[in-house]
Amino acid sequence: MKKQLILALALAAAPLAASADGHSYTYVEGGYAQLNQDLPQVEDFRTDDAKAAGFFIGGSAAVGETFHVFGSYRKGDDDIGVSSPIFGDLGDAGIDMNQAIVGVGYHHSLSQRTDLLTEVSYLATEIDVKNDGFPALDGDDFRVAVGVRHLIANNVDIWAKGNYTDGDVYDGTFSATLGLQYHLTPVWGIVGEAELGDEFSQVTVGMRASF
Repeated sequence: MKKQLILALALAAAPLAASADGHSYTYVEGGYAQLNQDLPQVEDFRTDDAKAAGFFIGGSAAVGETFHVFGSYRKGDDDIGVSSPIFGDLGDAGIDMNQAIVGVGYHHSLSQRTDLLTEVSYLATEIDVKNDGFPALDGDDFRVAVGVRHLIANNVDIWAKGNYTDGDVYDGTFSATLGLQYHLTPVWGIVGEAELGDEFSQVTVGMRASF
């Protein structure tokens, strides 16, 4: 009985001990995405801000001990209200939003539980309002991010980054990214992340498999 109890405790503690070994930069993930964006206004018309719900997929791969490459794709759709000072409420217009990100990162260990992060990435964003009076918003942007990643518990991994994005869609925009992963096993975890900016925000919740 005593041996069985010891074995059960060891199996229960295995995911936590594995998580304490350090951060994994090789993983795949996916789940639900919410993309919120202030839309440019067209003369004599007004549109509600977009709150496009959809999905995301992403992943990262470690390259050596200090570098990693990463990428993600996020897509959502919404119906937004359109109005005019002259004609009043004009009903709803469909909107599609998608964003692809690829980049390279550098991580440096500050302690057994804390890494310093630096990332450079490329963003391709497309926002299409399905109404002839509203032009599509799409373009290319580049981003620099600096932050930290920390194990606050053996099975809880958090990160925070400050981002600067500049290009066609985001004109010299600052934003903050906050994320959390709760490790269920050494491989599987529940992951959530939020990026908050002045004119946009994105929230993702899903599952991550780390290797």
